[in-house]
Amino acid sequence: MTRNGPDNQLPVIARFEVRYRNYLAPDGAIIRPLPAFAANADLLVSLYRAMVLVRAFDLKAVALQRTGRLGTYAASLGQEAVAVGVASAMRAEDVLLPSYRDNAALIWRGVKLEEILLFWGGDERGNHFSGPAHDFPFCVPVGSQAPHAAGVAYAFKLRREPRVAVCLFGDGATSKGDVAEAMNFAGVHKLPVVFVITNNQWAISVPLRLQTAAATLAQKAIAAGFIGEQVDGNDAVAMHAATADAIAAARDGRGPRLIEAVTYRLGDHTTADDAARYRPAEEVQAHWKDEPVGRLRTYLVGHSAWDKTKEEQLVAECQTRIETAVERYLATGPRPPETMFDHLYATLPPVYAAQRRDAEENC
Repeated sequence: MTRNGPDNQLPVIARFEVRYRNYLAPDGAIIRPLPAFAANADLLVSLYRAMVLVRAFDLKAVALQRTGRLGTYAASLGQEAVAVGVASAMRAEDVLLPSYRDNAALIWRGVKLEEILLFWGGDERGNHFSGPAHDFPFCVPVGSQAPHAAGVAYAFKLRREPRVAVCLFGDGATSKGDVAEAMNFAGVHKLPVVFVITNNQWAISVPLRLQTAAATLAQKAIAAGFIGEQVDGNDAVAMHAATADAIAAARDGRGPRLIEAVTYRLGDHTTADDAARYRPAEEVQAHWKDEPVGRLRTYLVGHSAWDKTKEEQLVAECQTRIETAVERYLATGPRPPETMFDHLYATLPPVYAAQRRDAEENC
């Protein structure tokens, strides 16, 4: 007993909640009233087309890696709706800070397929891409893009620009101090930034249950002082809606937002991984029924917005586009060795200038 009574009679000083958003069931059925934009069949078809393209592109990229024509590659099989839903809700002037698995977001924002192949082929010219010049390149270190996003958003606020930074990272990144510090800073300063966690259940070989004891990852926003929402990451409609709402709030000065997109990585972590060593095949097979591409296709077909002929045309278009990009990538000659010095300094120090001349003359 305490002086004022049992501990269970202590007053509650705060309560918090995390909401869950979804609209389409795995079989394409409508779970709850759709957001207004879903009446635009052209928009939903564009989301579907983007997911089909990136799935086919990933398949080709893995084949290139297996035949020694591409470096290590991270495919997004099973989680295409996350990056497509996020990117489709952004404005051109917003800034994307992607992780290494967000090819679909870059493609949506105008990056060419051959530029992505160049990057994963080890050629930094791939980062000089055709998308918005202010977007950040792929971030391979886990979680280090989160502080960058907070810095970008701080600049927007300082300049009074109505722009938003949108940062994607995986569930494993939420165990990094970089992410916690970035969210804390964003919350304190009410920055226009949206953090998106792609919770695909596995951080390489580490399952989510060994990453956190929290019931959700979305609730990590609460400690930072802003709203976190959990979303069905296999529902492209839900991902677009949640991101649009979060971006609108951030743009309006209502501070940052966090989205936990719950999905599943159906393939290996990268081409350097063998997921069969740590995941039972039964688990993976069970998650195939939730995958996003078939879900949206079923919905579109059921509402007379898609059919077999359109599907066949789309598949052919994707293959042509991908094969053309591969040809351009493979036809790109190597960079001259001396160019390794060209983007280090505004003015190259004499010691490096001499090394550059030596490389140019002798390599």
